Amino acid sequence: MLTRLDLRGLAPGELAGRLPRPNAAGGEPVEAVRAILAEVREKGDDAVLSLTERFDGVRPGALSVPPAECDAALARIDSTLRAALHAAAGSIRAFQEAERAPEVTHEAGGIVTRTLRRPVDRAGCYVPGGRAVYPSTVLMTVIPAKVAGVPFVSVCVPPGPDGTVPDVVLAAASIAGADAVHPIGGAQAIAALAYGTASVRAVDVIVGPGNVFVAVAKREVAGEGLVGVPSAFAGPSEVVVVADGTVEASHAAVDVIVQAEHGPEGLAWLVSWDEATAEVIESEVGRLVADSPRRADIEATLGKSGFSVLVDTPEAAMEVVNAIAPEHLELLCDDPEALVPLVRHAGAVFCGPMSPASIGDYWAGPSHVLPTFGSARFAGALTPDDFTKPVHVVTVSAAGFTAAAPHVIALAEAEGLAAHADSIRLRLPDSSRGRAS
Repeated sequence: MLTRLDLRGLAPGELAGRLPRPNAAGGEPVEAVRAILAEVREKGDDAVLSLTERFDGVRPGALSVPPAECDAALARIDSTLRAALHAAAGSIRAFQEAERAPEVTHEAGGIVTRTLRRPVDRAGCYVPGGRAVYPSTVLMTVIPAKVAGVPFVSVCVPPGPDGTVPDVVLAAASIAGADAVHPIGGAQAIAALAYGTASVRAVDVIVGPGNVFVAVAKREVAGEGLVGVPSAFAGPSEVVVVADGTVEASHAAVDVIVQAEHGPEGLAWLVSWDEATAEVIESEVGRLVADSPRRADIEATLGKSGFSVLVDTPEAAMEVVNAIAPEHLELLCDDPEALVPLVRHAGAVFCGPMSPASIGDYWAGPSHVLPTFGSARFAGALTPDDFTKPVHVVTVSAAGFTAAAPHVIALAEAEGLAAHADSIRLRLPDSSRGRAS
């Protein structure tokens, strides 16, 4: 079930070159995405409906869900589920409020510089569908946007077999405060959000996880300069579980397969320095997969990107982790906190036997929209900052101007920008205006 990689005996620095890595997007997905984007840009709603029928096998009756229908869906769902959504939303909102970056004031040498955090006007949140429904992703994308202060937040989600959005997703949209919901999935949803159509308002930022077509589409429209997207590549789900002999084998095994049940193209790895432990967990993985209702999806992921890696030491395990830069990292070992300082590249880290990644997927508070395909090397989780931009306000006193003037003039003249220098010089007293020789 898991392909064994025995990397014992390799010197530090040699491990990374022996690790297989998935290809984020080859030429075919990119070209297919570009064709979809062009079709929506040219034909708007007609293209969206046609593409939805082609890829999802259904033609929605309308491309927007009335807000009243979201509220009605919230009333229709089971009371236990409704309570869980409200509780999860509260946990997520509390953390996002705490994580929101404060405004900054810096004063030095007579110059006061403030950083104001200003939200974008409109944000689009992509929520996957098809293989499963993800009300949690609605909460994990819309709530950070609303905490950031975005006035208008829209959600795009693939329609179900009947052409509508499932009640639980609409209910989550109501709780999170989404302003619009559209039954549109795939790259065509990203195109609609970026370009705008008669039914979908164009947005300033697009966030959310999705398959490789969705992730590539976000990258493409961002490259056109139309919208902002977080630097993380939020593609198919990933997990690396680091385990030693102290872990319950079934716990490590189920955590290896949890992210794999999202479907193919993801990544699920076990890393250990204890061969006996690895063998037991591998056996448990096979047993759990055989009994899983999502067996086909899990086998598709594990067959392509499921690995069990044997290394010599905990330090070597962390070298493997940093080379992979996984979306989710679980440290199921005797002293997980001792390994945390060695983590350099990971979307989110879960420490100890009672901290499975599922807690992060639904409850802990940080967004579960995390970097994949190694983008944790340079990016992190979705936060309110992804919906804001810093606006700097600079106020200079007379004393501060006088102190800075000669340095600014010298730098401007070194760059050959006479007007820059003169904008300073003309503000100086007559006796101080001499042009530098």
